[in-house]
Amino acid sequence: MVTEIIVCSNNSNDDTVINARNAGATVVEESTPGYGNACLKGMDYVASLPESTDIIVFLDGDYSDYPEQLVELVSPIIEKDIDFVIGSRVKELREAGSMTGPQIFGNWLATSLMRLFFNSRFTDLGPFRAIKYDKLLELKMEDRTYGWTVEMQLKALKKSFTYTEVSMKYRNRIGVSKVSGTVKGAIFAGVKILTWIFKYGFKK
Repeated sequence: MVTEIIVCSNNSNDDTVINARNAGATVVEESTPGYGNACLKGMDYVASLPESTDIIVFLDGDYSDYPEQLVELVSPIIEKDIDFVIGSRVKELREAGSMTGPQIFGNWLATSLMRLFFNSRFTDLGPFRAIKYDKLLELKMEDRTYGWTVEMQLKALKKSFTYTEVSMKYRNRIGVSKVSGTVKGAIFAGVKILTWIFKYGFKK
């Protein structure tokens, strides 16, 4: 089912690149910091491939997601022709401490506003997500930092893509997050997410 694993090194200063290559992954490197920049770099690589791509799965490389649940994540696309699937980090499947207070509150606020503005059913902005490749291209993704995940969800709502969520396990990450692990990162991420929501909430 999985034809290629792509790892984007976004100025990694540990052994990520060596370990990823030794494990058989394709490594692309993006020197400009930013979550969205890393994802866009991966998309650029996929666009350069000669063979067609059906589904793309995104997940964080910090150990928090469970890649072995990928089959569960993509099954609604394969079996029900759903366009877009979010891996929802539900409370009962989360390891204690794996999400910080600001993360939990931010997810609640963002998904509540999406429900208010768009009658959305999203409950999470989880990074573990799958989408049909042609639908991803339709979104014309542009955010280069913290707003990548919410941008994808908002644009999918605007385009009336079919979507669902699949409950996923979630564990404590390795290392310290530049977003949730610092006050500055949490504030910047919150502002970026709210900016996207209000931008699309009032856009005709």
